[in-house]
Amino acid sequence: MDYSQFLLMRPELSLIAVTVALFLYDLFAGENLRRYFQPVACVLLLVHIAINIVPPGGAAEAFGGMYLSLPAAGVVKSILSIGTLIVVMQADAWLGREDTKHRRGEFYTLTLSTLAGMFYMISAGNFLMFVTGLELASIPAACLVAFDKYRRRSAEAGAKYILTSMFSSGLMMFGISFIYGTTGTLYFADVAAGITGAPLQVLALVLFFSGLGFKISLVPFHLWTADVYEGAPTNITAYLSVVSKSAAAFALLLILAKVFAPVTVVWQELLCIVTVATITIANLFAIRQTNIKRFFAFSSISQAGYLMLGVGGGDAAGMTSLVYYTLVYLVANLAVFGVISAVEQQTDGKVSISDYNGLHGTNPKLALVMTLALFSLAGIPPFAGFFSKFFIFMSAFSAGFEILVFIALINTIVSLYYYLLIVKAMYITPGDAPVAPFRSDPYTRASLLICLLGILLFGLAGSIYDVINRFSN
Repeated sequence: MDYSQFLLMRPELSLIAVTVALFLYDLFAGENLRRYFQPVACVLLLVHIAINIVPPGGAAEAFGGMYLSLPAAGVVKSILSIGTLIVVMQADAWLGREDTKHRRGEFYTLTLSTLAGMFYMISAGNFLMFVTGLELASIPAACLVAFDKYRRRSAEAGAKYILTSMFSSGLMMFGISFIYGTTGTLYFADVAAGITGAPLQVLALVLFFSGLGFKISLVPFHLWTADVYEGAPTNITAYLSVVSKSAAAFALLLILAKVFAPVTVVWQELLCIVTVATITIANLFAIRQTNIKRFFAFSSISQAGYLMLGVGGGDAAGMTSLVYYTLVYLVANLAVFGVISAVEQQTDGKVSISDYNGLHGTNPKLALVMTLALFSLAGIPPFAGFFSKFFIFMSAFSAGFEILVFIALINTIVSLYYYLLIVKAMYITPGDAPVAPFRSDPYTRASLLICLLGILLFGLAGSIYDVINRFSN
């Protein structure tokens, strides 16, 4: 066996090393050393990111094509790792509570195990590897959703998440079984050669797309999202809304473009219908929400629809715009959830939008971060979200989806309205019992600063898009 193939799996190996190190630290560290658990975890994740920040220079495969090392996948892995680090930083106050402080190690192990599954999923060259990575990402995520096991909503959310995950995985594997039955292989390259557009293969495509649609929260596979996001701990909600969704969207693009290229017309029509439904329905339901976590659940569903605009082209331009959109969406959405988490920890669980009335008067810095993040999510210039939407609209338009882009532009105006509802609450609507002034913990402040810099600079630094584009071709 050629063990040099493992060198292609540098991101996975370094992440597993970090996971094992934190597991052993949790197992053997005494009470005095446990005080340093958070800085140790952050430093190890920073080392992992630094080792893998430069993606591989070219495409390569290992283990007979089971594992694919792609430059674009390397960029996505770095983005997901940065998002995970920010989530870990924002979780410090929550993990310091009396009911969770002794389970800090469990949180790190489960979170990094989920991330490892995403890494395998987006580097898979075989459906067996893909499903293995997907399940490794899904099962620990269900444990994270139910992490606050003594809260009824968290336990309920965990049950809903694992049940819908099982159902979606069953649909997907049912479709994969049809692919294997009609082509006689599970390797992506070989499957593509055997796709002829037969009815059974089209059914396999629909089942596979439906299964992954659950993971991305596309309409009509989104019904679990609001309940799970509301019930899960806020930091886990942030993780699911950004890191998990982005990995699944990138994997969907790779498989549609590589495996189902012979039936591109079929999956593009399906994708157009789902994208329009996702953006439109999510926007309409977001307007009706009063709970801020449910509000951003529907916001994340809408953002998933915009991600699908990058998937639609199935080309290098679509991949570049998708990865860039993921990066910008990550910093904006994690800034929002960082503020929500900070307020929730200080107010013993205030999660209604009305609880943010008058936040500017008592906590102006948090209100400013939330406002800039909302402007970025809405696509208002000169923030990074404007440029990410511009590039993803441009890639979809150049791929021939002019009507789809027009509908998405109209929905962008709708989203601007409901994002401004929160800005109005913070700056204009007087609060009967506003959130008292408080100072966030250092890790949360640092994470919000990172997100704020990303929101302000990623759109202005055009070299970032150019770098992503170079690795996507």
